[in-house]
Parts: sequence; structure tokens; C-alpha cells
Amino acid sequence: MPLSLTVATWPELTPRLLRTGGAHSEDHDSYIAAGGYRDLTDPERLLDEVDRSGLRGRGGAAFPMAVKLRSVRAGGRDRGGAIVVANGEEGEPASIKDRWLLRNRPHLVLDGLRLAATIVGAQRAYVYVSDPASAASVETAVAQRHPGPPVEVVTVTPGYVAGEETAAVRAINGGPAKPTDKPPRPFEQGVATLPTLVSNVETLANLPHIHAHGGQDFRSVGTASSPGSFLATITGAGRPPALYELPHGVRFAEVLEFHGVPAEMATGTLMGGYFAGLLGPGVLDATLDHETLRSLGSGLGCGAISILNGDCPVAVAAAVLAYFDRENAGQCGSCFNGTAAMAAAAAGLRDGLATGDDIARLRRWSRELRGRGACATLDGAANIAASLLDQFPAEVARHLENGCPACQSGGVIPARPYEVEAVMMA
Repeated sequence: MPLSLTVATWPELTPRLLRTGGAHSEDHDSYIAAGGYRDLTDPERLLDEVDRSGLRGRGGAAFPMAVKLRSVRAGGRDRGGAIVVANGEEGEPASIKDRWLLRNRPHLVLDGLRLAATIVGAQRAYVYVSDPASAASVETAVAQRHPGPPVEVVTVTPGYVAGEETAAVRAINGGPAKPTDKPPRPFEQGVATLPTLVSNVETLANLPHIHAHGGQDFRSVGTASSPGSFLATITGAGRPPALYELPHGVRFAEVLEFHGVPAEMATGTLMGGYFAGLLGPGVLDATLDHETLRSLGSGLGCGAISILNGDCPVAVAAAVLAYFDRENAGQCGSCFNGTAAMAAAAAGLRDGLATGDDIARLRRWSRELRGRGACATLDGAANIAASLLDQFPAEVARHLENGCPACQSGGVIPARPYEVEAVMMA
């Protein structure tokens, strides 16, 4: 039977994203009663407040939202129109935040979409998903919502690369949900060749709070460089998965305690979903914000954090690299061949078949293959390989010399490690 999902807000943090008014699913009337769908009379002022808030994208890249809005607005004025896309195609297997928002707070996402569309002057908007339950929830909410630009729900087959912004544009334009070469980027030429804002649904879900309370209030939580709260999907350590709203800057050791995992049980993490790589026990002293994790050679990414507790990091890395090998778009030779080569080297290390030369090649590939291909899949694979070698040198050496008892005893890491797809979210 699927595990239930724990949903909670950090103590003493007034929830901004997980608030549901006592029910998991928020309908139109309850959202209005809570102050949603406020009239927007001054889009320019709201854009200034978004800038003041320091809101960064929650999909992985943490790009400043105000910069995106201004770029699309300027392009739309020059080209005679713009498009806005709420990206809810949650490609990271270890993340569930976007599906939770779309299933349980669709009006919050649509309100944010409305505000973004008004700021950039968009004639129409899209909600881009792969989860049928999310699509159904949003369709119902669209039929109930306040007036605004037309909104269309576009549903695609799930896939790791399907959530990349150019893949979203390509799919909405009628093509496959696979990335395209850049330039042009969507803000230059996107859906129907118009400047297009592609924004993660959690990012958009923060706009109603900024509209209601202002950018300075948004900054009352978090750090100077990573303001606001964020949604974190926590998995691993033998615990049911959880979705928490956390303030940026909270200590990871405190999050473990909140999650019910003793700090000494954590031997490391898979941080930021599959993309940002592995971190060793030193992560216990870290705070969860973009600047701190960047200084550790990692990143917060989409907020997915998987706790290693008895899981061999070599086996975890091998499983994630095999996933990238299966899930790459198959369009770019460097990615198609590079992910396969790194996956084979990691599998050989896990199985006690690798040599020092294999590890030297893996390290070289993790450096030289970055930045190639139409999307960042190869970068994610390089991050996993490099972080395994840098963060867990003792475990790598043990696999080379004597083998790993955990791997030799038949301990198996799933093909999609720490996946939360099967979780019951109601």
C-alpha cells in the first residue's frame, strides 16, 4: 500500500504555500475568503515589489523572478504580445511539491499565473503538467476562477527532460516534450514564436503573497540572498516521505530533528533532487539556502532532499546515473554517450569491477562533459559523478580495494531512488 505523505510547516513559520484553511483541497470560495484573487490595479508596482522581494525560481535554477518578468514584458511590447506558462511537469522523481500544489492549491497557482500574465501583458496562459490528477484539479479550478487571460492545460507524458523550459515550449507548440538548442530562449521566442515566461508553479504560487503583503514582508523570512520560504520534499532514512514548508537558512540538522531522524543516522544526502549531486556528513552543519549549498559545490535545486542512512553512496550514484542514461532525450551525442559512459563506470565500481583507470576516466568526464547538449541533463550526471568522488573518497576506495559489504550482500537501490510517485497525497 502506498505510504501517506506528511505535510507540515516549520514551527513558528506562518505558512504561505501549504495553508489550506483546514482542508487539503482548496476550492474557489475558500480561496476568495482567504483573500485570493485580489484586484491588480498597478502591475508596474507589483513588478517592483517582486524585485524588492528577491523571489528566486523554485524549479531548480533559482533565477531572479523579477528579471524574467521584465525580460518577457519588454520582449512582448516589442513583438506585440507575450505568453505565460506555469510549469508543473515535475521531472525529478524525488520531488512532489508541484503536484501537491496543483492538486491541493490550484487557485493559488492560477492566481500567481494571473498576476504574472498581467505584469508581462500576456494574452493567454498555459498550465503544463504530466500528472493526470493535477490536470483534473487545475481544469476544475480554471472553470471556477476569476476573469483573466485564457488558460489552457497541456498534459504530456512524464519524463525527466519534459520539464525543461524549451521542452515545455516545444510540447505546447505541438512537438515532442524534448529540449531544443538555445538560443533562442523562451523569453526571446517561445510559444507561438512570442516571448514566453516559463515559471515553476511554486514560484508563481509566491506572487499572491507578494501582491497582498509586499516585497519587504516576503523578506521577513529567509536570508538576505535567499529570501522567503520554500517547499522541501524529504525522503529516505526509512521514514515516510514528507513535504515541508521551510524558511531559507534553516540548519539541516534541525530539519532532520523535525523529520524525526537523529543526526547521527544521516551519512549524507542526495541534495536538490537528482541534479545537484551528493553531499557527505558535512551537510549536517549546513544551512539550507542557495549561497551556503553553492559554497559546498551543491545546490538546493527543486528542494528535494534524500537522506542517506545505510544506503551505499556508490550504489545511489550508480542508480541515478543509470536513470540519466535512460531518461536523456537521445538527441545530443555528447549526452547520449556521456551519460552511458558514466553510468557504466559507476556500475562497475558498485559491482567491484572497476579499476583506478576507470575512476580517473569518470573524474575526467565529470569535468569535461559539462555544458554540452541542448539541456542540463549531462550536467546533472556530471554533478553526481563528481560529488561521489569528492564527497565519499573512502567509500570509492573501499569499492576499489575490497568491495562493499552492503553492495555484496545484495542491497539493491531502486531504479528511481527515493521516488515519491506512489505516495498518497490526499
